[in-house]
Amino acid sequence: LQIPLFFLFLGFYMVTVLGNLGLIALIGLNSCLHTPMYFFLFNLSLIDFCYSTTITPKILKSFVSKKNIMLHAECMTQLFFFCFFVISESFLLSAMAYDRYVAICKPLVYTVTMSPQVCLFLLLGVYMMGLSGAMVHTGSIASLTFCADNLVNHFMCDIFPLLELSCNSTYVHELVVFILVAIDIGIPIVTIFISYALILSSILHIHSTEGRSKAFGTCSSHIIVVSLFFGSGAFVYLKPPSILPLDQGKVSSLFYTIVVPMLNPLIYSLRNKDVKISLRKTLERK
Repeated sequence: LQIPLFFLFLGFYMVTVLGNLGLIALIGLNSCLHTPMYFFLFNLSLIDFCYSTTITPKILKSFVSKKNIMLHAECMTQLFFFCFFVISESFLLSAMAYDRYVAICKPLVYTVTMSPQVCLFLLLGVYMMGLSGAMVHTGSIASLTFCADNLVNHFMCDIFPLLELSCNSTYVHELVVFILVAIDIGIPIVTIFISYALILSSILHIHSTEGRSKAFGTCSSHIIVVSLFFGSGAFVYLKPPSILPLDQGKVSSLFYTIVVPMLNPLIYSLRNKDVKISLRKTLERK
Protein backbone atom coordinates (compact mmCIF):
# COMPACT_ATOMS: atom_id res chain seq x y z
CA LEU A 1 0.00 0.00 0.00
CA GLN A 2 3.00 2.34 0.18
CA ILE A 3 2.74 3.70 -3.39
CA PRO A 4 -1.07 4.28 -3.29
CA LEU A 5 -0.69 5.92 0.14
CA PHE A 6 2.14 8.09 -1.21
CA PHE A 7 -0.12 9.48 -3.95
CA LEU A 8 -3.06 9.85 -1.54
CA PHE A 9 -1.01 11.93 0.93
CA LEU A 10 0.65 13.84 -1.91
CA GLY A 11 -2.85 14.79 -3.09
CA PHE A 12 -3.79 15.92 0.44
CA TYR A 13 -0.62 18.01 0.68
CA MET A 14 -1.08 19.65 -2.74
CA VAL A 15 -4.68 20.63 -1.89
CA THR A 16 -3.46 21.99 1.49
CA VAL A 17 -0.68 24.05 -0.10
CA LEU A 18 -2.82 25.40 -2.94
CA GLY A 19 -5.80 26.14 -0.68
CA ASN A 20 -3.88 27.93 2.06
CA LEU A 21 -1.43 29.82 -0.18
CA GLY A 22 -4.34 30.73 -2.46
CA LEU A 23 -6.31 32.16 0.47
CA ILE A 24 -3.21 34.06 1.70
CA ALA A 25 -2.72 35.57 -1.78
CA LEU A 26 -6.42 36.41 -2.13
CA ILE A 27 -6.53 38.25 1.21
CA GLY A 28 -3.27 40.06 0.43
CA LEU A 29 -4.39 41.20 -3.04
CA ASN A 30 -7.91 42.42 -2.14
CA SER A 31 -8.13 45.58 -0.05
CA CYS A 32 -11.79 44.84 0.79
CA LEU A 33 -10.54 41.83 2.81
CA HIS A 34 -8.11 43.92 4.88
CA THR A 35 -10.25 43.67 8.02
CA PRO A 36 -9.53 42.06 11.43
CA MET A 37 -11.50 38.90 10.53
CA TYR A 38 -9.43 38.28 7.40
CA PHE A 39 -6.21 39.37 9.14
CA PHE A 40 -6.69 36.42 11.51
CA LEU A 41 -7.79 34.14 8.65
CA PHE A 42 -4.58 35.10 6.78
CA ASN A 43 -2.53 33.94 9.79
CA LEU A 44 -4.65 30.77 10.18
CA SER A 45 -3.85 29.80 6.58
CA LEU A 46 -0.16 30.58 7.16
CA ILE A 47 -0.06 28.37 10.28
CA ASP A 48 -1.96 25.54 8.54
CA PHE A 49 0.48 25.62 5.61
CA CYS A 50 3.52 25.64 7.93
CA TYR A 51 2.53 22.85 10.25
CA SER A 52 1.34 20.64 7.41
CA THR A 53 4.76 21.22 5.81
CA THR A 54 6.42 20.25 9.11
CA ILE A 55 4.86 16.76 8.92
CA THR A 56 3.61 15.68 5.47
CA PRO A 57 6.90 15.80 3.44
CA LYS A 58 8.49 13.45 6.02
CA ILE A 59 5.50 11.07 5.69
CA LEU A 60 5.85 11.13 1.89
CA LYS A 61 9.56 10.39 2.19
CA SER A 62 8.85 7.43 4.49
CA PHE A 63 6.63 5.82 1.82
CA VAL A 64 9.42 5.76 -0.79
CA SER A 65 12.52 5.27 1.44
CA LYS A 66 13.91 1.82 2.08
CA LYS A 67 15.18 2.91 5.51
CA ASN A 68 12.84 5.23 7.36
CA ILE A 69 15.40 6.83 9.68
CA MET A 70 15.25 10.19 11.48
CA LEU A 71 18.10 11.74 13.45
CA HIS A 72 17.48 12.75 17.08
CA ALA A 73 18.06 16.45 16.22
CA GLU A 74 15.60 16.25 13.30
CA CYS A 75 13.03 14.57 15.55
CA MET A 76 13.33 17.30 18.22
CA THR A 77 13.12 20.01 15.52
CA GLN A 78 9.94 18.48 14.09
CA LEU A 79 8.45 18.19 17.59
CA PHE A 80 9.27 21.86 18.35
CA PHE A 81 7.69 23.26 15.18
CA PHE A 82 4.70 20.91 15.40
CA CYS A 83 3.98 22.09 18.99
CA PHE A 84 4.56 25.74 18.05
CA PHE A 85 2.10 25.73 15.13
CA VAL A 86 -0.58 23.60 16.82
CA ILE A 87 -0.59 25.68 20.04
CA SER A 88 -0.56 28.90 18.00
CA GLU A 89 -3.57 27.69 15.98
CA SER A 90 -5.59 26.88 19.11
CA PHE A 91 -5.06 30.41 20.51
CA LEU A 92 -5.63 32.00 17.09
CA LEU A 93 -9.04 30.30 16.88
CA SER A 94 -9.94 31.83 20.26
CA ALA A 95 -8.82 35.28 19.00
CA MET A 96 -11.07 34.79 15.97
CA ALA A 97 -14.00 33.92 18.27
CA TYR A 98 -13.40 37.14 20.23
CA ASP A 99 -13.35 39.09 16.94
CA ARG A 100 -16.76 37.60 15.99
CA TYR A 101 -18.12 38.46 19.46
CA VAL A 102 -17.12 42.14 19.10
CA ALA A 103 -18.46 42.28 15.50
CA ILE A 104 -21.90 40.91 16.42
CA CYS A 105 -22.42 42.09 20.02
CA LYS A 106 -20.68 45.49 19.84
CA PRO A 107 -20.81 46.57 16.18
CA LEU A 108 -20.77 50.33 16.95
CA VAL A 109 -17.33 50.12 18.62
CA TYR A 110 -15.95 47.32 16.43
CA THR A 111 -13.38 49.43 14.55
CA VAL A 112 -12.09 50.94 17.81
CA THR A 113 -12.08 47.69 19.80
CA MET A 114 -10.45 45.66 17.00
CA SER A 115 -7.98 48.34 15.89
CA PRO A 116 -4.78 47.30 14.02
CA GLN A 117 -2.81 47.72 17.28
CA VAL A 118 -5.19 45.39 19.18
CA CYS A 119 -5.05 42.80 16.37
CA LEU A 120 -1.25 42.86 16.37
CA PHE A 121 -1.20 42.56 20.17
CA LEU A 122 -3.54 39.55 20.04
CA LEU A 123 -1.41 37.94 17.30
CA LEU A 124 1.75 38.53 19.31
CA GLY A 125 0.10 36.80 22.28
CA VAL A 126 -0.90 33.87 20.04
CA TYR A 127 2.67 33.31 18.82
CA MET A 128 4.18 33.86 22.29
CA MET A 129 1.92 31.13 23.71
CA GLY A 130 2.93 28.86 20.82
CA LEU A 131 6.64 29.56 21.37
CA SER A 132 6.56 29.06 25.15
CA GLY A 133 4.52 25.84 24.87
CA ALA A 134 6.82 24.42 22.18
CA MET A 135 9.93 25.22 24.22
CA VAL A 136 8.57 23.50 27.36
CA HIS A 137 7.34 20.39 25.49
CA THR A 138 10.57 20.02 23.50
CA GLY A 139 12.77 20.68 26.54
CA SER A 140 10.86 18.07 28.55
CA ILE A 141 11.22 15.40 25.83
CA ALA A 142 14.84 16.29 25.04
CA SER A 143 15.81 15.69 28.70
CA LEU A 144 14.76 12.01 28.43
CA THR A 145 17.14 9.12 27.80
CA PHE A 146 15.97 6.83 24.99
CA CYS A 147 16.73 3.13 24.85
CA ALA A 148 15.61 -0.16 23.22
CA ASP A 149 15.68 0.00 19.40
CA ASN A 150 14.34 3.60 19.26
CA LEU A 151 11.46 2.69 16.95
CA VAL A 152 8.87 5.50 17.07
CA ASN A 153 5.39 3.99 16.78
CA HIS A 154 3.97 6.95 14.86
CA PHE A 155 4.20 8.82 11.54
CA MET A 156 5.85 11.80 13.27
CA CYS A 157 7.81 12.70 16.41
CA ASP A 158 4.87 13.24 18.74
CA ILE A 159 4.97 13.51 22.54
CA PHE A 160 3.39 10.22 23.71
CA PRO A 161 5.21 7.91 21.24
CA LEU A 162 8.52 9.45 22.39
CA LEU A 163 7.60 9.08 26.08
CA GLU A 164 6.92 5.41 25.41
CA LEU A 165 10.57 4.92 24.32
CA SER A 166 12.09 6.53 27.42
CA CYS A 167 14.27 4.61 29.90
CA ASN A 168 13.45 7.20 32.58
CA SER A 169 10.30 7.46 34.66
CA THR A 170 7.84 9.49 32.57
CA TYR A 171 5.37 10.40 35.33
CA VAL A 172 6.60 14.01 35.69
CA HIS A 173 6.83 14.43 31.91
CA GLU A 174 3.27 13.14 31.43
CA LEU A 175 2.10 15.55 34.14
CA VAL A 176 3.80 18.43 32.29
CA VAL A 177 2.06 17.37 29.07
CA PHE A 178 -1.41 17.21 30.66
CA ILE A 179 -0.96 20.60 32.43
CA LEU A 180 0.27 22.34 29.27
CA VAL A 181 -2.36 20.71 27.05
CA ALA A 182 -5.10 21.63 29.55
CA ILE A 183 -3.88 25.26 29.31
CA ASP A 184 -3.35 25.24 25.52
CA ILE A 185 -6.73 23.62 24.83
CA GLY A 186 -8.64 24.72 27.97
CA ILE A 187 -8.10 28.51 27.76
CA PRO A 188 -9.02 28.77 24.04
CA ILE A 189 -12.08 26.51 24.46
CA VAL A 190 -13.35 28.53 27.46
CA THR A 191 -12.79 31.78 25.51
CA ILE A 192 -14.64 30.36 22.48
CA PHE A 193 -17.56 29.06 24.57
CA ILE A 194 -17.99 32.39 26.39
CA SER A 195 -17.76 34.32 23.09
CA TYR A 196 -20.37 32.13 21.41
CA ALA A 197 -22.69 32.13 24.43
CA LEU A 198 -22.72 35.95 24.27
CA ILE A 199 -23.09 35.84 20.46
CA LEU A 200 -26.04 33.44 20.72
CA SER A 201 -27.70 35.65 23.32
CA SER A 202 -27.22 38.68 21.06
CA ILE A 203 -28.54 36.84 17.97
CA LEU A 204 -31.70 35.76 19.80
CA HIS A 205 -32.46 39.44 20.47
CA ILE A 206 -32.31 40.25 16.72
CA HIS A 207 -35.90 40.48 15.49
CA SER A 208 -35.39 40.18 11.71
CA THR A 209 -34.82 36.72 10.22
CA GLU A 210 -32.35 38.17 7.69
CA GLY A 211 -30.28 39.71 10.49
CA ARG A 212 -30.18 36.42 12.41
CA SER A 213 -29.15 34.39 9.36
CA LYS A 214 -26.41 36.92 8.51
CA ALA A 215 -25.04 36.78 12.08
CA PHE A 216 -25.11 32.96 12.06
CA GLY A 217 -23.46 32.97 8.62
CA THR A 218 -20.43 34.94 9.84
CA CYS A 219 -19.83 32.37 12.62
CA SER A 220 -20.69 29.04 10.98
CA SER A 221 -17.31 28.51 9.23
CA HIS A 222 -15.41 29.25 12.43
CA ILE A 223 -17.60 26.88 14.49
CA ILE A 224 -16.94 24.02 12.02
CA VAL A 225 -13.16 24.62 12.06
CA VAL A 226 -13.09 24.82 15.89
CA SER A 227 -15.08 21.57 16.23
CA LEU A 228 -12.79 19.66 13.86
CA PHE A 229 -9.54 20.95 15.36
CA PHE A 230 -10.30 20.77 19.09
CA GLY A 231 -12.36 17.58 18.85
CA SER A 232 -9.54 15.53 17.30
CA GLY A 233 -6.82 17.22 19.40
CA ALA A 234 -8.58 16.68 22.73
CA PHE A 235 -9.21 13.01 21.83
CA VAL A 236 -5.44 12.43 21.58
CA TYR A 237 -3.95 14.59 24.34
CA LEU A 238 -6.53 14.73 27.12
CA LYS A 239 -6.48 10.95 27.71
CA PRO A 240 -3.63 8.99 29.29
CA PRO A 241 -1.74 6.83 26.73
CA SER A 242 -2.73 3.70 28.69
CA ILE A 243 -6.43 4.41 27.92
CA LEU A 244 -5.92 5.46 24.29
CA PRO A 245 -3.86 2.95 22.23
CA LEU A 246 -1.26 4.64 20.01
CA ASP A 247 -2.82 3.15 16.86
CA GLN A 248 -6.09 5.01 17.61
CA GLY A 249 -4.09 8.11 18.49
CA LYS A 250 -2.39 7.96 15.09
CA VAL A 251 -5.76 8.13 13.31
CA SER A 252 -6.82 11.23 15.31
CA SER A 253 -3.37 12.81 14.82
CA LEU A 254 -3.66 12.15 11.09
CA PHE A 255 -6.99 13.99 11.09
CA TYR A 256 -5.86 17.24 12.76
CA THR A 257 -2.37 17.36 11.23
CA ILE A 258 -3.27 16.59 7.61
CA VAL A 259 -7.04 16.67 7.02
CA VAL A 260 -7.95 19.78 9.07
CA PRO A 261 -5.31 22.09 7.42
CA MET A 262 -6.61 20.89 4.04
CA LEU A 263 -10.27 21.53 4.93
CA ASN A 264 -9.88 24.95 6.61
CA PRO A 265 -9.39 27.06 3.44
CA LEU A 266 -12.15 25.10 1.68
CA ILE A 267 -14.58 25.69 4.58
CA TYR A 268 -13.83 29.43 4.71
CA SER A 269 -13.91 29.80 0.90
CA LEU A 270 -17.08 27.83 0.18
CA ARG A 271 -19.09 29.25 3.11
CA ASN A 272 -17.94 32.87 2.84
CA LYS A 273 -19.64 35.28 0.44
CA ASP A 274 -16.88 37.95 0.67
CA VAL A 275 -14.16 35.43 -0.24
CA LYS A 276 -16.17 34.13 -3.23
CA ILE A 277 -16.83 37.68 -4.50
CA SER A 278 -13.15 38.64 -4.09
CA LEU A 279 -12.05 35.46 -5.89
CA ARG A 280 -14.40 36.21 -8.78
CA LYS A 281 -13.13 39.81 -9.05
CA THR A 282 -9.50 38.68 -8.92
CA LEU A 283 -10.05 36.09 -11.66
CA GLU A 284 -11.88 38.66 -13.81
CA ARG A 285 -8.98 41.12 -13.39
CA LYS A 286 -6.48 38.45 -14.40
